[in-house]
Amino acid sequence: MATYIMFFGFTEHGVKNIKESPKRVEAAKQSFRAMGVEVKTFYAVMGMRQYDTMFVVEAPNDETVAKAALSIGSLGYVHTDTHRAFTENEYQKMIGGLP
Repeated sequence: MATYIMFFGFTEHGVKNIKESPKRVEAAKQSFRAMGVEVKTFYAVMGMRQYDTMFVVEAPNDETVAKAALSIGSLGYVHTDTHRAFTENEYQKMIGGLP
């Protein structure tokens, strides 16, 4: 399974309904799980202008995690920004394969 970091920024609608956010986090975890994406950790983040929360997730491929991001974004509470993350071992393997 590949690791991804998904950043979430609240939309105006998301901020207006901020007290429901913890329930939405749990609903997102369940929805992701049903799509084959495992949420490893959740964080509320500060100091990042456009992001408010994040997940570290594992998914079998880019298409699966993209589907999850589109699904959560379509609800209108957050916008997403997803990045593939490589473990130290994966990184070492990449570097070791350089010409």
